[in-house]
Amino acid sequence: MSTEKNIQRVYKMSFAGVYPHYIQKAEKKGRTKEEVDEIIFWLTGYDQERFQWHLEHKTNFEDFFAQAPQIHPNVSKITGVICGYRVEEIEEELMQKIRYLDKLIDELAKGKAMEKILRK
Repeated sequence: MSTEKNIQRVYKMSFAGVYPHYIQKAEKKGRTKEEVDEIIFWLTGYDQERFQWHLEHKTNFEDFFAQAPQIHPNVSKITGVICGYRVEEIEEELMQKIRYLDKLIDELAKGKAMEKILRK
């Protein structure tokens, strides 16, 4: 399968299908669903009500990020490697946003303080 097909497959995945994995990863390391939500809200600008709507409607990643009220202005401060790629060097904008989220959840699971994760 080509890389382009893999990328398209990720974009079409339901955010609601991946969300429980984010929570599970965090909880396994003693973190909470609330912290996962706080990270998602910080990154995307969603509030609880709007976020819940996307979960219930099984919005795919492409639409989830396209409809995000505001990607946080400090995302450029998110750096490092996730899935073998440096997040700051990913050229495909949507994939970069997805990897930003992966990176933030990863930092949460590794025990980083929320203040550092949210680039305050």
